[in-house]
Amino acid sequence: MTYCIGIKLKAGLVALSDTRITSGHETTTARKYTIYEKGDQHVFLMTSGLRSVRDKTLTYFSEILNDKLDSFEKLYEVVNALGDQIKRVANEDKRSLAEGGLDFNINTIVGGKLVGDKEHKLYMLYPQGNWIEVGEGTPFCIIGNSGYGTPILRRTLTPDSSIRFALKTGFLSFDSTRVSANDVGYPIDVMIYEKDSEKIKVKRFQEGDLHYISKLWGDELTQAVSEIPEDWVDSILDE
Repeated sequence: MTYCIGIKLKAGLVALSDTRITSGHETTTARKYTIYEKGDQHVFLMTSGLRSVRDKTLTYFSEILNDKLDSFEKLYEVVNALGDQIKRVANEDKRSLAEGGLDFNINTIVGGKLVGDKEHKLYMLYPQGNWIEVGEGTPFCIIGNSGYGTPILRRTLTPDSSIRFALKTGFLSFDSTRVSANDVGYPIDVMIYEKDSEKIKVKRFQEGDLHYISKLWGDELTQAVSEIPEDWVDSILDE
């Protein structure tokens, strides 16, 4: 499984992806993000789903984008080009995968800004090659194991949140998922694209780097639960 999150703020874009691709007796990891930059053109993407579908799609897509990134004016054009390659791979492999009992499964988050965009953009693509743009109503999207980490994002994030706040919230969302699902784990890759920035910043964090944050969060949750009023509990226990 996978956990990748993209957050769109007025201040820029925040993205985080785990690296686990197998778990159990043997755990293996791999990078799940790709960055394409050329001059004033800045694009990142993250993927989840069947590894073979992902690798083939990105091989086709990278051939296009590495040669022609400066020919695209707006990010949605890049998203359309990626959607075309997803459909191409589906035409080639979907039937044989189904015969082998496998689903054609790839979900993608694409963010960045091209020369024709008025602001930074964030999109989510589906296995059918269609997409949605992430806007102010819900300023984030998750691909992979989305159930455990969504509540904290919905309770706290707004388009006016700072990049620092969004990154902390995004990490706690990942941490909630990590402790609840053994198919999501460290290390994690973080990308920051600040508004009108000249580059996408990237850093990888190991579990040891952030263990103290995870422990602090657990302690704070325990304390917060302890401080919740109990009169409604007494109404049951005192009967």
